Formats: sequence, structure tokens, C-alpha cells
Amino acid sequence: MELTPAELIILGLVIERPQHGYDLEQVIERRGIRQWTEIGFSSIYYLLAKLEKRGFLHAPGARAAPKSRRVFHATASGRQVAARGALAFIRELRPVPHLLLVGVSNLSLLPEREYARALRDRLAQVDARIAAIKAAESAQAPLALPAREVFSYSLSLLEAERSWLAARAQVPDDGQG
Repeated sequence: MELTPAELIILGLVIERPQHGYDLEQVIERRGIRQWTEIGFSSIYYLLAKLEKRGFLHAPGARAAPKSRRVFHATASGRQVAARGALAFIRELRPVPHLLLVGVSNLSLLPEREYARALRDRLAQVDARIAAIKAAESAQAPLALPAREVFSYSLSLLEAERSWLAARAQVPDDGQG
């Protein structure tokens, strides 16, 4: 029984610490999880209900009401399926749609000056994202290993993109971000 990325995120956060939907929203915001997944606030409760129905979560002693302050706990089967899902996502290289590549594959449609300007615009956005991630990371220190790894990997990808963009946009890559 495979989990979607959004299901695994929600289940994993509940495994870290039993919590209710609003708590999950706060963690998702604080850690910048929406920078790399698509979990809307309204989908949190839907995902909790879905995971509960599948037997991966339970809310002991709470009445079932939509968007109530029910504190969810992971079940043993929830922990098992989450561990299998996490290993699969780490182990398996899967294609990830990258919209930059869609744009670059159509360079013949663009004047060189517009392409260079678009690269510089993207570079500014990457610099801002790097700064935001570093600020979020330091504001939450000390971090648990999963959060540290997410921040580290995210920064590594952005710094690699920054280097690539700087070379093409002919902007010095001073390593500052």
C-alpha cells in the first residue's frame, strides 16, 4: 500500500509527535515544507481523515468531527508503511518535472537578451530562497535530523542552481547566497 508524498509528509509529522491539524499546519509553515511539496491547508484534514480510515492514524478518546482539535497518533501499521515509503522515496530515483527545463528546451523562441534577463530574475529568486531557508533553519535550531537533512538537501540543490544560473547570466558566483 503505497503512500503519496503528501500522505507520507503528514504521517511522518504525526509520527514525530502526535498532533492535530492546526499543529501540522504550523510545522509545515515553519519548516518551509510547501517549498517542495503541494500540501494545502485545507488538504491537511482530508489527509488526516484518509490516513485514519486506512488505519495508519487514530485519535484516541476524540469524537470524529471535521477540523476538530483531535490529536492524531500513528498506529503500528502507520509507522511500518511510513518507514517503507520513506525508504522507497530515498532509494528510488524518480523523474521530477522541472519547469526550467521546459523553458530552456524552447530557447529558440527567445531572444538572447530576454533569456539572460530571465536567468538574472530567476537568480534573484534563488538567492532570496536560499536566504529564507537559512533564516528558517537558524530560527529553529537545534533541529532534529530529518529537518536538518531537508534543509541541507534543499540548500545544496539551490546552491547548485545558483552556480549554474550565475555562469549563464554572467554574474559572479561568489558563493554568497
